[in-house]
Amino acid sequence: MPYVWSDTNTGAPVKSGAPFHAHIDAGKPITLTAWPYRSLKKKDFVRFMGATCALLFLPLIALLGKDPLWVMLPFLLGTIGLIWWFIARSYQSGTLTEVLTITPDMATLTRRDPKGREQTWQANPYWITVTLHKTGPVPQYLTLRGDGEREVELGAFLAEAERVELAEALRKAFQSLGLNTVFR
Repeated sequence: MPYVWSDTNTGAPVKSGAPFHAHIDAGKPITLTAWPYRSLKKKDFVRFMGATCALLFLPLIALLGKDPLWVMLPFLLGTIGLIWWFIARSYQSGTLTEVLTITPDMATLTRRDPKGREQTWQANPYWITVTLHKTGPVPQYLTLRGDGEREVELGAFLAEAERVELAEALRKAFQSLGLNTVFR
């Protein structure tokens, strides 16, 4: 999952799958950190680029010592350069994070974009409404709204099933702090 719960409370056993249990100190914060999923890990990037270079340059073996080699070489090098650049851009966009910190007194959502800019939203958790919209910019669009404040999205980069699972985990987190947050 491209999100993780962390808290300074006593958590449920790791194998249980539950993010929290009933005996939580309500004064300590619970933090959710979410990020976009990246299927190509950095170590696999090296393998992928090596295999791509090998497969692209394999046909050039037949052209060694011939003039068409010099015609094909710039195009193959350009292809490798573009692949490298697009994957590097993908890694850069994967640095986006959303951090939701929940305490009985305040809920704070901080979004850090790939360029390092931060956007912060705060609300009293007693007045927060968590809504899982069936339609929106993405299916199962998850939003948070404070009392009379603007509505903010949470985890728009997550898969549809992950947003549904996250909404349920949010419900458990708010309940574990003794908050009666509205869920729609």
